[in-house]
Order: sequence, then C-alpha cells, then structure tokens
Amino acid sequence: MEITITYSFPRKLFNFTLLLIWVSHLQATDQSFTNFIFGDSLVDVGNNNYLFTLSKADSSPYGIDFRPSNGQPTGRFTNGRTISDIVGEALGAKSATTPYLEPNTEVNTIHSGINYASGSAGIFDDTGLLFIGRVPLGEQVSYFEKSRGYMVRMIGENGTKEMLKKSMFTITIGSNDILNYIQPSIPFFSQDKLPTGVLQDSMVFHLTTHLKRLHELGARKFVVVGVGPLGCIPFARALNLIPAGKCSDQVNQIVRGYNMKLRHSLATLNTEYHNTTFVYANSYDLFLKLVLNYRQFGLENADKPCCGGYFPPFTCFKGPNQNSSQAACEDRSKFVFWDAYHPTEAANLIVAKALLDGDQTVATPFNIRYLNNL
Repeated sequence: MEITITYSFPRKLFNFTLLLIWVSHLQATDQSFTNFIFGDSLVDVGNNNYLFTLSKADSSPYGIDFRPSNGQPTGRFTNGRTISDIVGEALGAKSATTPYLEPNTEVNTIHSGINYASGSAGIFDDTGLLFIGRVPLGEQVSYFEKSRGYMVRMIGENGTKEMLKKSMFTITIGSNDILNYIQPSIPFFSQDKLPTGVLQDSMVFHLTTHLKRLHELGARKFVVVGVGPLGCIPFARALNLIPAGKCSDQVNQIVRGYNMKLRHSLATLNTEYHNTTFVYANSYDLFLKLVLNYRQFGLENADKPCCGGYFPPFTCFKGPNQNSSQAACEDRSKFVFWDAYHPTEAANLIVAKALLDGDQTVATPFNIRYLNNL
C-alpha cells in the first residue's frame, strides 16, 4: 500500500521561503567588490550634500563628466570620478559606493560598501571648523559601527565577520589637517601652532587609533593613502606666491615628514596584527611625478585649475548662463587640477591605475589589486 503525503504551504509562506533561498543564493554567488571608504573631499561622493556646510560640490559644473549622473553634480569635488570610483570599477564593483548620509542606503552596505567621507574633514575633530559642517574621521568610524550593527541584523555576527574579512577599507585623509596648519591664522579661530614634528606625530597617532578601532570592528584589508604634494596645488602655491612650474617645498616638506612617519606606523601594524594587511598608498610620489612631468602623461596644464580662480576666493561655479560651461576649461582631460584643491578625473585615472597595478614604490607591501585577491 503506497501512502502519499502532501504538504500544503500557505502561499505567503511559500513565497517568503523562495525569497530567502534567492537571497542566500545571491549572497553565495555575488563576487562584487565591497569597499568602505573614509576620508575627505578627495573621496566624498555626496555626504556633505546632507550637511549645513560651506564645503559643498552640489552645483554645476562639478560632476560635469560623471556619466552615471548624466553630468549632474553628485557631491564629488571633481569633474568626474574619484580615485575610489575608478578603483572600484576596475575591481568589479557593480556601482559606485553611496554616501552614508543619503537616506535608505543601508541595503548597499552588504553588497557594495558605503562611503563615509566628508569634504573639509580631517584626522583631528576640529579640522575644517571654518566650513561649519563636516564629519571628522572619528565620527566616520562611528558611522561604520552603526552600519556594522545593520549587517549583524541582516546576516548575523558570523556572516558579518566573514564579509568584512573580504572587504576593503580605504582611508584617504590628512590633507585638510596640514592645509589648516599652513594657512594664515584667523582671529578668534586661531590656536597656537604646534611644532611641525608634533603635528605629524599627533596626526599619525590619532589615525592609527582609528585604524585599530576599525580592526576591532572586523576590518582586515586596509588601504591607507598618504597625503599628496600639497605644496603643488594651486591654493598652496597662490598662498605662498610660488611661480608657475614650481611647488612650495616648505609645505611639501611637512607632508613628506608626515608620510614617512605614517608609513613606519603601518609597517609596525603589519607586524602586530595577524591576518590583516595595511597597504600604504604612496600618492605623494605619484602625484608629484604627474605634476612635474604632466606632458609625458598626455596632459597640457599642471598650474592653473580648470575651474575657478587661481587666486582667492578660488571659487568654482557655473556662470550666469546656465546653458554654458564657460566656468570650466574647454578640455578637462588636459588639466591636472580641477579646482584650486582637487585633481581632475584625468589625473585621478593616472593615479588610480598606478595604485592598482604598481610596484612597491607605489604601494607597499603590495598594490591594491593584489590586496583585493588575497
């Protein structure tokens, strides 16, 4: 006698079961690149759009060459993609990371990561105070801790730990701390300046503290970007009356000292933490080479910003005729600098490619692509 047993599932329960199976399959097969990005305006993708701040890039012609937005400003402080955007694309990201402060972006945390960077932010909490709103690095790390809580609710503690072990954590910060240091003192906002060596040591100490906190939260693959040659940006050159074709060695000397100490600190962390890698990205030498030898890279101008003035107030904005892009140079692909502070997408492409595939003079102990494949 053959007995047949049938099960009757309520339709809603059946559909929900299928959904769980589908989500589990996606999580098992999705190899999308996941990146958690911390930093300043070099990698901000729109967090400052949601702050009351003087540091914004939410108006034209910012983003004029950013294809996903059809040339509309997104909050990126350049004409197109940031270095992090370009690296993400090369490593398989299905889309650019979304800003943490944008509403309803939590779901992206698990699949692609989140961007916490904020224009004018620094390692120190008081860096960028004149711009009013910004998210200092310590607060960015606290935001990540909240994101981690969301991950745990969605995929559990073990699932979160496994996902974070494979994810990349990119930190691009420190420029504003040094720029604030070199600027002339402003009444009521000025403080006694630290000796240069103390400034550098303090920056490294605080940054290292934040890296250790991220490690405690589960980060295992770090890319820490050194500060670029700030003495070569149009703002610093105008501030120090440096002629065309030259850089402020005084400013660059501060940067080099900081980068050297940062690199040493990261090497120490690599020996202290097992199953964790801290890559030092040598943006200083990369960008200095680009500025001094720009024609070798197919560029035509490494002095003037493509958009905005060469002297204060260095403003980059669209002119009164909203149908005209006259505020920006005609061929953005030929300029190193987009505005007085930030590189163009063309410059970002050159630096990103080197960080992805360069040798140990560019990234140590190895490049970003190698780190991603670990």
